Amino acid sequence: MTFTTLFIAHVPDADPERDACLLGTEMYKLHVRLVTGQAQALEVCRTLVKAEGIQSIILCPGFTHRDIAEIQELVGPEVGITVARGDGPSGRIAQEAMKKAGWF
Repeated sequence: MTFTTLFIAHVPDADPERDACLLGTEMYKLHVRLVTGQAQALEVCRTLVKAEGIQSIILCPGFTHRDIAEIQELVGPEVGITVARGDGPSGRIAQEAMKKAGWF
């Protein structure tokens, strides 16, 4: 059996159809999708949970508690959700790098 997970990140210029990849071994599949916002994230979750049997979703720090609740309601209690959040200094470092890249 393969453990199948999905990582979703918010990116201002993302296209989830174009900006996608799959990494894996016989035991593990990691789907990655970049999205511009919640509407695209919901569609990606809806599609991949059904088509790929996603068991776990990892979200970037940009997802709010409300966003997470919407995704959990959509995918149901059989899919685990984790949010990748760093500590204060790490968050500031990432935010500065994102600012330099033109995200904000």
